Amino acid sequence: MKKIVSVTGMHCKHCAKSLEEALAAVPGVVKAKADHEKALATVTMKSEVDDQLLIEAVEKAGFTPGEITIKEGLFS
Repeated sequence: MKKIVSVTGMHCKHCAKSLEEALAAVPGVVKAKADHEKALATVTMKSEVDDQLLIEAVEKAGFTPGEITIKEGLFS
């Protein structure tokens, strides 16, 4: 399962890396990939992760979380 998190405040690749590390530390998250140009992060999970945990990780990394959507489909 994947979730897409919109994020405000990322300005460079270092910001994206910091966010990826914060999200990857959330229990249940397998991988996180942030894109500072698109202002979003894709979070891959091995099991359902509560949105609040993702929001807290984004805030702890110093960014502002926005909408969280579930990415579904054959190749998600």
